[in-house]
Amino acid sequence: MSLHALGLTEAAAGIRDGRLSSVELVGDCLKRIDEVDRDIDAWAFLDRDHAMLQAEIADDRRKQGKAIGPLHGVPVGIKDIFDTGDMPTEFGSKLWAGRTPRRDAAAVARLRAAGAVILGKTVTTEYAYFNPGKTRNPHNPDHTPGGSSSGSAAAVAALMVPGAIGSQTNGSVIRPAAFCGVVGFKPTHGLIPRSGALLLSRALDHVGVFARSVGDAALLAELLAGFDEEDPDTQPLARPPFVEVAASEPPLPPRFAFVRSPAWAHAEKVTTEAFAELVEALGEHVSEVEIGQSFDRAIDMHRTVMEVEMAHNLHRDFEQGGDSLSKVLRALIERGRKILAVDYTRALAGSATLNGALDGVFDEYDAILTPAAPGPAPRGLDSTGNPAFCSMWTYLGTPAVTLPLLQSESGLPIGVQLVGRRGNDARLLRTANWLVRKLGKRGGAAPAKTAAGRTKTRSGR
Repeated sequence: MSLHALGLTEAAAGIRDGRLSSVELVGDCLKRIDEVDRDIDAWAFLDRDHAMLQAEIADDRRKQGKAIGPLHGVPVGIKDIFDTGDMPTEFGSKLWAGRTPRRDAAAVARLRAAGAVILGKTVTTEYAYFNPGKTRNPHNPDHTPGGSSSGSAAAVAALMVPGAIGSQTNGSVIRPAAFCGVVGFKPTHGLIPRSGALLLSRALDHVGVFARSVGDAALLAELLAGFDEEDPDTQPLARPPFVEVAASEPPLPPRFAFVRSPAWAHAEKVTTEAFAELVEALGEHVSEVEIGQSFDRAIDMHRTVMEVEMAHNLHRDFEQGGDSLSKVLRALIERGRKILAVDYTRALAGSATLNGALDGVFDEYDAILTPAAPGPAPRGLDSTGNPAFCSMWTYLGTPAVTLPLLQSESGLPIGVQLVGRRGNDARLLRTANWLVRKLGKRGGAAPAKTAAGRTKTRSGR
């Protein structure tokens, strides 16, 4: 196996045991970028000399017998909304071109503390919203990679880097991970600190991770989770043992609640057929569950909260930015400014009520099973796709993970999304690992299609 194809866990173990060096690994990843990124454009900033210098320092530290972290010498990608003290952070906006922060965001600092090499900054859409960046889908460059964490998802999928971080305020981790065919994990709201990252919506912003296996996603989450006094939504609690729990066998075979959700009207035919086959393959492990009419307005309430809080947090850029801001972003801010306070307050309060209504589902089922997106990545680069299947779970702050378990007739990945109870992140990843094993996958490429062109799981059932 080429070094650039190693996962985070494999690469870290190889460096720790002396079977490979960080210089070799980072060098091979840079070579891979030179080979494939011309057609993908996943990187907003990449300084090859600086990346190699970090790798050399990592190798010297290990040779000197100094303590090393769980990701020592392993390269990772950082979405270009997270501050990096040694690289520009430009938010995907012309208005912030050349911005150079003085220090790292909390998530970046924790990766460095774990020994990671910050390979570069990955492309984001403008202000992590809808206006697309330059990145294209690794499976077909005529299709969108999704947004807003487009560069992170594409870089991991194209084997340029074994892991990356992104963010989700609507569908910006789950959707691009699904479109690009990698594992994307959005944890419970407030689990990973957001200090030093672009603030769009305190109520909705999540830090998420991209990897090529559930185990690697668990490793990133474990290293990033925890209290940060600069993020008021984090809590001083013990860090969940993500890696250990995710790798463990569930005490009982998991049960899945297949929930169509209020977004089901957006599902494409390929998705409805794929999920019908998936439900059939899971047999007694899955039941279709109706979550009730009280959830019908969840997507609208998400939109209300997002538009008001983005209008507030981006007001200065809106006033001063002029033509530097896209029409789609200006329109969102204008809508947010017109929303009544009573409607915003009602939408903000609705999340707790709906989470309480989900308790009955999670008392009986280990995870909700639902699509990650309406279908595979749409053709064209003028849109990042519809986030409808993510909006409600972002609004509720529940943990969600997408798995590349299905494939369209054209060969594009179709993500399978699992949603868990708030705070049960490690258990959700354990359930996800069980599902991957059940369907005969390790969490990498999408499964093969049938001879007739229908989607199917790798198990062939």
